[in-house]
Formats: sequence, C-alpha cells, structure tokens
Amino acid sequence: MQFTLDAITGAPAFVRNGRLDILAVNRLGRALYSEMYRDPGRPVNHARFIFLSPRSAEFYPDWNKAASDTVAILRTESGRDPYSRELSDLVGELSMRSEEFRTRWAAHDVRQHFTGLKHFHHPVVGDIDLKFEAMDLAADPGLSLLVYPAEPGSASEDALRLLGSWAATLEQAEQKETAAVADNQ
Repeated sequence: MQFTLDAITGAPAFVRNGRLDILAVNRLGRALYSEMYRDPGRPVNHARFIFLSPRSAEFYPDWNKAASDTVAILRTESGRDPYSRELSDLVGELSMRSEEFRTRWAAHDVRQHFTGLKHFHHPVVGDIDLKFEAMDLAADPGLSLLVYPAEPGSASEDALRLLGSWAATLEQAEQKETAAVADNQ
C-alpha cells in the first residue's frame, strides 16, 4: 500500500482505519498533517488531534464541523464494530479528557464521510481547500484510502505545490542528519 501511496504525488493521500488512525501516508499527506505528527509516542489519530490538541483549532478553520464529522464517523464505526476494544478505549479516553467530545458523542450522530470539501489552515502555507474522496479497500476490510486533490488552477493547488517543496526540503534535511549520525558511529 505504501508503494501505491508514494505513487500519488500531486495530492495528499493516506490510509486510515475506522478509529481514524493514519496507518500509511504519502509525503504530501504527511506534510499536510504535519501538526498531527508533532506529538510522538502514539499512532497519529485524527480524533485525538481534534479533541486533545490545542493546535487543531487553528488547523481546522471550521473546527466545529471537523469535530462533529469526526464523532459521527466514530459513531458509524462503533455501529459497524460494536465489540472493538481499540475503539472503545479511544472513545473512553476522549470522553474522559474532552467535554467537547462527550457532548458530541451523546448526540448519537452517525454519518458516512466519503466525499466532500475540507478546509485547512496550515502553519507553513496558510489556507488550503481540498476536495476529498474516501475509498474502502476491498482487500483490507475496515481500511480506507483517502485522497485530497486541489481544484486545478486554484490558490490551493499553488499551496499544495509549496507544501510539497517544503516537505522535500525537510526530507533532505532528515536524510543528511541521518547520514551524519551514521558517519559518527
């Protein structure tokens, strides 16, 4: 799957599970969601980021919509897999640590989320509006591939190009750092 994601070079793309963990991501997807990758130690998870990171309110210009959509997706997953220990643990953690999550969870909204428009405010490139398509992976039930292309000729397409350049620069710096550490050992 990583090979396939890496072949998608003009749009952020990633694979997630029903708990909203990002399991695999292409370079542009990692750059777009770089704010989520700043907190080490756990798998990257959309719900944790939205409800537990203060950076999420800046990253999502319409935070309320992002938060409500996230809970509705988790509710849908809980109906699909009601005995999932991992999902129950995540819901319990978020319920204990976020009043916003508890309130939305109690509303019992359920929604499938396969296509639409997402609005982001990235700390490096600013505002980006991206369409998205989510596709279930037939060979891996419970996993979805999401791709976020920009409208051709738009300011968001320019922002994605800039984001791609930024990501390539970071990747080169990391490779040099890794090589320097290896040379010193």
